[in-house]
Amino acid sequence: MNDDEFIGRGWAFPLDVTANGTIATLGGPRKLEQAMALVLSTYPGERPFRPAFGARLRDFAFDGASEQTFSAIDCEVRASLRIWEPRVDVGDVTVYPAPNQENLLLIDITYVVKGENDRRNLVYPFYTIPDEGDY
Repeated sequence: MNDDEFIGRGWAFPLDVTANGTIATLGGPRKLEQAMALVLSTYPGERPFRPAFGARLRDFAFDGASEQTFSAIDCEVRASLRIWEPRVDVGDVTVYPAPNQENLLLIDITYVVKGENDRRNLVYPFYTIPDEGDY
């Protein structure tokens, strides 16, 4: 079975057009990565016809970079992808601060496409809001 048969093929996100003017499409692993990123970047309630779709990562925007926050983000990523991206099995999820950018957490997701034995990873950026101190 080729990637397009199992993973599918669909419009690229964000919407784009090709050089000849047709709507750009994606398939295979790149389409899966876009689908996973879409789940993680959508907050439940944003889609009127799928109100439960998404992940509650935005709830952690003000929580800072602590082990407790990393663990909570890990749980949210796993739960959201288990529900909304059934084509993958999520392995490790590692959350860590970006080395040279304050207020950026990197979420490193190791996954396997179901029915394959090929480990892949997606690093998803998650921006936090800096603490502005007491006024």
